[in-house]
Amino acid sequence: MDTEKSKIVIYQVLPRLFGNSRKPKIENGTIKENGCGKMADFTIKALNEIKKLGASHIWYTGIIEHATQTDYSQYGIPADHPSIVKGMAGSPYAIKDYYDIDPDLATSVPDRMKEFENLVKRTHQVGLKVIIDFVPNHVARQYHSDAKPAGIKDLGEDDRTDMHFSPNNNFYYLPYTPLKTPINPQDLYTPPYQEYPAKATGNDKFDAEPTVYDWYETVKLNYGVNYFENRSKHFDPIPDTWKKMLDILMFWADKNIDGFRCDMAEMVPVEFWHWAIPQVKEAHPSIIFIAEIYNPMEFRNYIFNGQFDYLYDKVILYDTLRNVIGGFTSAMSLCHCWKKVEGISSHMLNFLENHDEQRIPSLYFACDPRKGRAPMIVSTCMNTNPIMIYFGQELGEDGMQFEGYSGRDGRTTIFDYWNVDTIRRWSNRGKFDGALLKKEEKDLQKFYSTLLNLCHTEKTIIEGLFYDLMYANVENNQMNTSRQYAFLRKKDNELLLVIANFDENNASVGVNIPKHAFDFLELPSMENVVATDLISGQTETISLMPDNLTFTKVDALNGKLLKITF
Repeated sequence: MDTEKSKIVIYQVLPRLFGNSRKPKIENGTIKENGCGKMADFTIKALNEIKKLGASHIWYTGIIEHATQTDYSQYGIPADHPSIVKGMAGSPYAIKDYYDIDPDLATSVPDRMKEFENLVKRTHQVGLKVIIDFVPNHVARQYHSDAKPAGIKDLGEDDRTDMHFSPNNNFYYLPYTPLKTPINPQDLYTPPYQEYPAKATGNDKFDAEPTVYDWYETVKLNYGVNYFENRSKHFDPIPDTWKKMLDILMFWADKNIDGFRCDMAEMVPVEFWHWAIPQVKEAHPSIIFIAEIYNPMEFRNYIFNGQFDYLYDKVILYDTLRNVIGGFTSAMSLCHCWKKVEGISSHMLNFLENHDEQRIPSLYFACDPRKGRAPMIVSTCMNTNPIMIYFGQELGEDGMQFEGYSGRDGRTTIFDYWNVDTIRRWSNRGKFDGALLKKEEKDLQKFYSTLLNLCHTEKTIIEGLFYDLMYANVENNQMNTSRQYAFLRKKDNELLLVIANFDENNASVGVNIPKHAFDFLELPSMENVVATDLISGQTETISLMPDNLTFTKVDALNGKLLKITF
């Protein structure tokens, strides 16, 4: 795979769930009751299968040690207080030690860092690149690093706790005020969690009484912004937290990883990223930074000032596609998506699922995995930017289990010891033969594999020009512009006509291709030209003439990628 001439395709996966071959039976069960996947489960065979799917990068979610109710005291890692842990396993985003690997994921707990280093080597061996989380905004309430390098001071070690804010503090405090947690331990013999003075909570909750709707298990890190005085900035001299977080980034970059997905990056001042990212890239020029960000008004700021390579495109493309899938808005509304990111489109990371979002087939979203095909075509083919899928998405995982803390919410749990049923059956105890998959699951997997692999073989998708055809079809009664979306991609002597059909019925479509498209893309008129659908592999004869209709048939809840070479 030539990564220099490929789109980035990210496969997000939770190791805790991926390799768990045991079928869980106990809601909110312990690791002994329900089992847990390990880093070792990502064998050469498993990684090759992920690569065959079309992935270029794999995002291992939940690698760094985080708060948990599982007791590893014999290895120097005590269980966290149950009042400040979400679920038995705990949230991967409540980091307990920035310099350590989560012990749940190790076959031999004392060798967990070596096991991670071996995982990175295996991943690279099959031609995949490694992305891990960097969680910069908040940490677990009982954060304590027992694995930090010599000479590194722990977060909060030198803080003045009698002050709400100090530029030299790593945390924010509520002086002389105890924390009141919203969750009390069910075990009457467990003493209440005590934190005095209380620290501010991770989701910018600056009082001592977080609710169950807050990130109550985390504490906010202080980057020199005084939230108690109109968010005044104190960045000169460089705040202590900046230096500590740069050390952490360098520590993991030195492990030969290829990228960071930065959790809630916009909750950390852009000035920090402007300072830190270039320093990491100076030492590791090819490393990439991906920002989880939801405010479109900040997109350009975090790209051009923050130095991020890629940003989540959640509130523009994902939300619009979700509304189109559900019939709440017209496919025409997708035209606004690329316009809103014009000039920065190559920096946007597209997706339909991740650990925060509901699964496509869930009862809370589309109820049918087939409804993900048309929007996946749009997400993958609209521009040159990266695409991401979430493990199990390619098999139609519905996320409708009662796992424990997560509840039955249409998401795959990140808090519980569980597994992903479709992944478990696909793996079939490490054989990855798909013998336990249903026909419709295999068909969906083939669709995803076909589409994602085009990101590495088709130059129109990798680097081609984009031309939206919808404006020229507003009054075209041969195309249902509320349920079909069409555009062109062109590179050199190759043209791709993409038509996505969001409707539950097969469609006979006539797409008007305006003269301006021929001029802009420098296309010849082509009457009765042979086109190949890159999804099905079938050929058909079509006509591409200025201001004329190009006719084809598109299956329900699917699409066509008609390739023409001229």
